[in-house]
Amino acid sequence: MPQKRVKASSGESWRARIVCDSNRQSGEACIKGTRIRVSIVVASLADLSVDELLAEYPQLTRADVRAALLFAAEAAHSTLVA
Repeated sequence: MPQKRVKASSGESWRARIVCDSNRQSGEACIKGTRIRVSIVVASLADLSVDELLAEYPQLTRADVRAALLFAAEAAHSTLVA
């Protein structure tokens, strides 16, 4: 079965919302304008709904959460697991 490539809607890209800065959070990917790591957003979704996550982190938007998921998906796709 062919795999479907996931794209952000309306040309939106995670690159506009995710930043890696060696001076912040040890260079880990974060939501732009915050110190919230992408890994925290993605891991939180294992236990929380998007609405619950947004209540916990009111500075985030749904677009930020979507960007974090797209970033994680692309990172996972590009990483070899032994």
